[in-house]
Formats: sequence, C-alpha cells, structure tokens
Amino acid sequence: MQSVYLDHAATSPMRPESLEAFVSAAGVVGNASSLHRSGQRARRVLEEAREELAGAVGADPAEVIFTSGGSEADSIAVLGGWEAGRARGRSRCLVSAVEHPAVGGAVKRGAEALPVDRDGLVDLDAARAMIDADVAVVSVMAVNNETGAVQPVAAVREIAAGAGAWLHSDAVQALGHVPLDFRADGPDLVSLSAHKVGGPVGIGALLARREASPRPIGLGGGQEREVRSGTQPVALAAAFARAASLAVGELEEDSTRLRGLRDRISALAVSLGGRLNSLPAGAPHIVNVTFDGVRADDLLFLLDQRGVHASVGSACRAGVHQPSEVLLAMGRSEAEAVQSLRFSLGWTTTVADVDALGSALPEALAVARTAF
Repeated sequence: MQSVYLDHAATSPMRPESLEAFVSAAGVVGNASSLHRSGQRARRVLEEAREELAGAVGADPAEVIFTSGGSEADSIAVLGGWEAGRARGRSRCLVSAVEHPAVGGAVKRGAEALPVDRDGLVDLDAARAMIDADVAVVSVMAVNNETGAVQPVAAVREIAAGAGAWLHSDAVQALGHVPLDFRADGPDLVSLSAHKVGGPVGIGALLARREASPRPIGLGGGQEREVRSGTQPVALAAAFARAASLAVGELEEDSTRLRGLRDRISALAVSLGGRLNSLPAGAPHIVNVTFDGVRADDLLFLLDQRGVHASVGSACRAGVHQPSEVLLAMGRSEAEAVQSLRFSLGWTTTVADVDALGSALPEALAVARTAF
C-alpha cells in the first residue's frame, strides 16, 4: 500500500538537495573550533551555512545561533531571556496560552499565560494589560503548530517594545510557509527548526539580535556566541541552510499550491460533519478539524490502516495523546479536544494525496463512529 503523508508539521521528508549538502559536508574532517587547517576548513563550511541561512531569513550571520532544534532554541530564548531580564531587574515572563510545549512549559516555572480568543489568536487587550516594566520576555509564536493560526506578532512586538521587554517568536511552522524577515519583522528572538522544511532532524537555530543576548541554559565552551555550547554539527548546518533556502525560495508558489490543497481538505472535512479549528487566513499547510462522535486516536489508527498518515496534534508529547492544550485554551471542551485531527502539508504533498484522503476518510469515520 502506498502511503499518503499528511504530517509535515511533525516532520517533513528530507529534500534531496539537503541530503546532498549533508553528505558533502560530512566528508569534511575537523572540529570547527580547532585552529589547524582541517578545523578551519570545517569552520568555513559552518560559516557558509550560517550566511546562507541568514540570507534566507533576513538576518545578519552574527545573529544566527545554531542549536539542536526548535525546542532548544525556544528554551534558550524563554528561560535564558528571562534570566537575562532578571539581571535587568525584570522578574516576569509571559507566554501565549497556545505555545509549543518548549515554550508553554515555562508556565510550570512561574511564567504567566497570555489568553487567546476562540480562533486561537492572542488577546491584545489582555497583552496590553499584562505587559509592563517588570516583564523580561514575551513569547508569542508566529504560526501555531496545531491549528495554523497566524499570530499578530507585530502588534505584540509594539506592546512589548513599549514596555522595554524582549519579544520571542517561535517561527518553526512559519519558515517556508509565511514570509519571514528577521530584520524587518521586529522580534528580538526567533526560533527555527530544520526538519520542518525538509532538512535533517537534530539542528535548529535561534535568531538573536546583537542587543538581545539570553543567558546560557547549559554549560560548555560557548561555541555559539557564548549562548549555546557544544561542538558545532557542520554537516547538519549545511543541510539546514540548503533546505531553508529552497523552502523560502519556493514560498510564494508553494504557499498558493498548498492553500488550494488545504482548502480541499477543509471542504472534505466539513462535508463529512467536521468543524474546522483552523482559519481560512491561517498558514497554508495546516488543517485542524473536530469530528463529533469519534475518538481521534481511533480515527488516526483507521486512517493509518488505509495508508493515510495524519496526527492528533503536536508530536512533542512522547507519543501520549491527551486533550489538546491548544484547543482547550481556545475554549473547546475536553470532548472536542480529543476528537480533533490535524492534517499538515508540505513540499511532497500532491493532489493525489488529497484524493486518497478523500477516499479513505468517509469509511474511516463511519467505522470510528460505530466504536465511539
């Protein structure tokens, strides 16, 4: 059975050009921190990757800090930014109520949650009331990983800047799908990940303005701007940069294509009794839908049997499905939050994939409803 992959928001298949860049750079022997010629050859490949990635996202190369992925970039920005703020006499941290667990987890460490409306968008009136001179860092993601909602980052940035707070934005789901220009967009800190755009797992980046230096959250040699430590993964960096360049270069054409496929999936879901949790104006690659009378786990399994791979939400939950905290924050009930699926598209998605979903979903829904 040929599989249909509709889970790009979890991880996207590696692009051939990215794999080629990885293989080529993997043959370069040397630690990029070493002073001998082998080390300097590795350093050159690393810095070329940094420049390529910076060019793709509108940043200066000195603002690119390579990390092990989006989650580490988030953690450095939020926890490290918060710690840096404490040194400036600022004790509070605010994160939106619909963040990825790498950001939302800060609430368990004392951060406060910015509420959202039923569409999953940050309540700007609440943000104005909550962001004051005691706030060190505010974190609002660019694109929600479960619903595709595009957050009003520029408006939040204006509020945060007025209070002297840093703004961090998790742009993992934005890269390659919505325009991203670090120099022009305004956040002080932005998180990225390679494997969401056809790059390898195991590398991401934190974009940090020169005047915004989070405190390190780990120990080591401080290889990445004294913020992140560890031997730099040269081959992964090269592969990440190549995937990001391709994704950004194809953005305009591909977002139009994906939006058409997304809208077809949305129409299919609604025709089968589903209720959309995603906005038409959201990112072009994510559809989140609630189907009454089914358990999402059951429907996911039945679709998988039929060769269609989707998701019940964020993949960063160690394989344990619980009611979506994002949907709960949007005012959905627990029952609705466990009856919702996410279909996410990417560079390999085709019309045939959507047609296959159209063939599999009605039967899978019928069986799932008998088991509810």
